[in-house]
Amino acid sequence: MVFEQSLFSGVFTKDAAVRKEERRSVASYERELSEHRSTEVRLREALAGEDVRLRQMDELVHARELLNMESDHRLLNGLQMIVSLLSIQSQTETNTDAAAHLAIAANRVATLARVHRRLHSLDNAKTVDFKQFLEELCREYGSVLTSDDCGGRSIVVEGVETRLPAATAIPLGLVVNELVTNAAKHSQGAITVRLENTPEGGHLLSVCNEGPALPEGFDPAASRGLGMQIVLALVGQIGGKLQIDHCTHCPGPRFAVAFA
Repeated sequence: MVFEQSLFSGVFTKDAAVRKEERRSVASYERELSEHRSTEVRLREALAGEDVRLRQMDELVHARELLNMESDHRLLNGLQMIVSLLSIQSQTETNTDAAAHLAIAANRVATLARVHRRLHSLDNAKTVDFKQFLEELCREYGSVLTSDDCGGRSIVVEGVETRLPAATAIPLGLVVNELVTNAAKHSQGAITVRLENTPEGGHLLSVCNEGPALPEGFDPAASRGLGMQIVLALVGQIGGKLQIDHCTHCPGPRFAVAFA
């Protein structure tokens, strides 16, 4: 009888210990569950806040796009108004030389408007047939250079056919604009825009002219000219490198942009 009581007592004690351990496990599980629920609540609150921030960012981006579109629209309208005023003035001007200069100015402003429109037509494009893009741009630039004070000037586009991301093509188009403008200002004769492949698998876009050589030790980074600063900024934007040397095809200098 004593043995049976001892055995029963041992079983009872063991069951109590098991139940105690189970209660401890349940309590631990409940704590973990409570912590997971608290974490889930915090995550949901954080995600809700992130959603609000993303919506606000989307609204800001959309508002900025609308402002850019409105700004471009107003700029083009303003340029067109200037063209109209200059054209009217050139037609009513009695002085022949003044009328001719007014007509030239009207043509230049109209060309700027067309170039601006062509550049921004690529805003929603992913890739660009770059050589064709260059030819169209340089055709617009060439119409300015056919004025009386730039007689005999031409722009030639040479090189390979390739497609480039629009995010690269647009800055390069602006670089060509600055370099062609600079070449027209400081030289005479033909201007050549050339696109080449490099042995490393990249590209080289160059602008050269038949004008005089650059001063010895010319440093574009030290130039105070706004145009050269714009070129350097745009080249840096696409991760390129500006090279300045003597052109092997003509006697003048060559400005080239090496890019991947």
